[in-house]
Amino acid sequence: MLIGVILPVILAVIMFSLGLGLRAADFWRIATQPRAFGVGAFNQLIVVPAVAFGVVTLFALPAEMALGVMILAACPGGVLSNSASRYAGGNVPLSISLTAVISLVSTITLPIIVALSAAHFLGTDAPAISVSALGVQVFVLSAVPVGLGMALTRFFPGLVATAGPWISRLAFWLFLAMILAALINSWDAFSRSFWALGPALIVMNAALLLIGLLSGRLARLNEKDITTIAIESGTQNGSLGITVGLLILGASSGLPDTTLPAVIYSITAWFLTMPFVLWRRRLPARAVVAA
Repeated sequence: MLIGVILPVILAVIMFSLGLGLRAADFWRIATQPRAFGVGAFNQLIVVPAVAFGVVTLFALPAEMALGVMILAACPGGVLSNSASRYAGGNVPLSISLTAVISLVSTITLPIIVALSAAHFLGTDAPAISVSALGVQVFVLSAVPVGLGMALTRFFPGLVATAGPWISRLAFWLFLAMILAALINSWDAFSRSFWALGPALIVMNAALLLIGLLSGRLARLNEKDITTIAIESGTQNGSLGITVGLLILGASSGLPDTTLPAVIYSITAWFLTMPFVLWRRRLPARAVVAA
């Protein structure tokens, strides 16, 4: 099916645009802010999948949809989380470092979580999932384009300075095109499952934003760091979730149900994330007035 080829290509372009904004220093910056990075990494790698598992259990979602939620939870943040952190007045370098490192680590953790979740939710109906093969696919579709983007920035900074903003805009519109294509190809399934998945995903998003705030405060981080930790905890890479869901079950007759959570999440997440971003953006102004 054509969409089975197009979606991975779109994901690769999106990840390439992410790489254009990364530097090698973003990977090493964690040494200068280990506590903030540690909280963010723990949330993304441990807390997010745990909360997702609790949500799918609480809402008793159908097996394939539950697997799709776990796939989404295993995905790192992405370009949108970096943009949201910037607009909210968060610690953008911390956001970029988390995205860079967790994107690399997820090439290992995502296939493991997916394989375990498939076995748990699908049981004997679970497809044969090779953790190593899926890891290679995720690496090729995410880490390799990021690396190419970083290399282009390193060796051709002038070109990237000129073309980078246009590529970022292209990536954004391609992301929207991916969501639209997914909706068109699975509209019946989307309309049928929206009211089951939508509330579950909103609850998950709200819980993760709250956990991000609380964990940042418990770690005694500053407000910029707390804002970023919350956004990174509550924002997953929907484009990667859609693509992995497609890779697991294929697209012989439309997109499988494993892609629906990522599609719906890409819509519902902004119901809470945007108000949260606007609230955090106003915090410095209120602090100045209060002073």
